[in-house]
Amino acid sequence: MSASIHPSAVVETEWLAQDCVVHEHASVSPGVTLEAGVEVGAGARVLGDVAIGAGGRIGPNAVLGRLDATGNGAVRVGRGVRIGSNATVSTGVAIGRGAVVEPGSAVETDVPAYAIVRGSPARIVGYVDSIPEPTEPELVDLDAVQEPTATNVPGVVLHPLTHARDLRGSLAAAEFQELPFEPRRVFAVYDVPSESVRGAHAHRSCGQLLVCMSGEVNCIADDGTVRQEFRLSSPRVGLHIPPLVWSMQYRYTRDACLVVLAELPYDPDDYVRDYEEFLELVGAPTP
Repeated sequence: MSASIHPSAVVETEWLAQDCVVHEHASVSPGVTLEAGVEVGAGARVLGDVAIGAGGRIGPNAVLGRLDATGNGAVRVGRGVRIGSNATVSTGVAIGRGAVVEPGSAVETDVPAYAIVRGSPARIVGYVDSIPEPTEPELVDLDAVQEPTATNVPGVVLHPLTHARDLRGSLAAAEFQELPFEPRRVFAVYDVPSESVRGAHAHRSCGQLLVCMSGEVNCIADDGTVRQEFRLSSPRVGLHIPPLVWSMQYRYTRDACLVVLAELPYDPDDYVRDYEEFLELVGAPTP
């Protein structure tokens, strides 16, 4: 199938897959790469060093990149990304596969794979296959977690921790022999702006147990095939993330403090920070 280009569109690139569609009055400048099945909406402008992965959808009047000298880098858009109408994507930005940019958003920083972003500047409001606005059913049901409880993501388990309460206050404790591993390292994440994302990586060998000591935080676990979101809100339950599971944390409340117990000492080579590399490592099917 040859590319479908509306007569009023201006397409100057040679890097155009045969089954791409470019609608009326759209502009695609030299140097742009459009992979298989990309659709560029009416009036959209794709400018400069921009690469759009297979199956991407660019909404009407969206603008990606720029041609003038004030730009500071390429725009990389992963497979299956959806960019809404009137959205803008700044130079130097990478948007991970399957992400959704909602209409009218202004994307100024990188967007993780499968994230849903909104606003100007764009902020993460949810993840694909997760409900963007958590309601009570998505909260971890503390009373229901009386023993290690499997989740939808294989290997990801909710672990109850020892807890007690009296007139003097509350106590939460972790008996190491009851955990899925004996921790070798512990660290805390706090004072995180609500629009920021932590994690966004997997480990090759290190398991982790995530415990929200105060406030609330959303956690995503993703094995490359199944993805599930959790809203942690108490030190009474920990979320075990085993090796080779991608994890992200976001939507921290102002008072949130996330404590992470790690199976192994810090090793930068144990991190997998590129989602595409992670999918190859776990042998996930390509959508």
